[in-house]
Amino acid sequence: MVSIQGHLKNRAQDQRYIMQNADTRRKKILDRLKKSEKPLSASYLAEKLDVSRQIIVGDIALLRAEGEKINATPRGYVLGNANDSGVKRQIACKHNSEEMKDELYTVVDEGCIVKDVIVDHPVYGQLTGELELKSRYDVDQFIERVQSTNAKPLSFLTEGIHLHTIICPDDAAYNRIVEKLKKQGVLL
Repeated sequence: MVSIQGHLKNRAQDQRYIMQNADTRRKKILDRLKKSEKPLSASYLAEKLDVSRQIIVGDIALLRAEGEKINATPRGYVLGNANDSGVKRQIACKHNSEEMKDELYTVVDEGCIVKDVIVDHPVYGQLTGELELKSRYDVDQFIERVQSTNAKPLSFLTEGIHLHTIICPDDAAYNRIVEKLKKQGVLL
């Protein structure tokens, strides 16, 4: 028969093992994110680390709380600010969902990155969705995900009005984007 003290000792040992295992797993998540050139989904990380998707989401939250700059994009997690070199600007736009693809293509076609979309909600204040769109392929994947999930873009909440943070290689690329978006009639 196991004594209460023996049971508590075994439980304490189990807890230490779980904590060490969780720390090791979080280090592995960071290593994978550092080595990856593309976003990694929670499902992918869960499969590779043999845990549930919810465990990965919790680990990401804990890593963020420890100060790690991990961004969630529509395609998965990325380490933050690695692609932030260049000219960083915000553009204000208004368009309907049919014009979204052309707007995003305009930015990535100039070699720029669409970092996020921002709306000003009357109740919640500023809402930001991470995007990290760098190419037409990224834009197509994003549009496909919006359509396949019947999700509404954040700009739906504000009658099409939104901001994008974009990062361009130089001012000339940014200026070309501004001119093209003006011609499209979507720049505010």
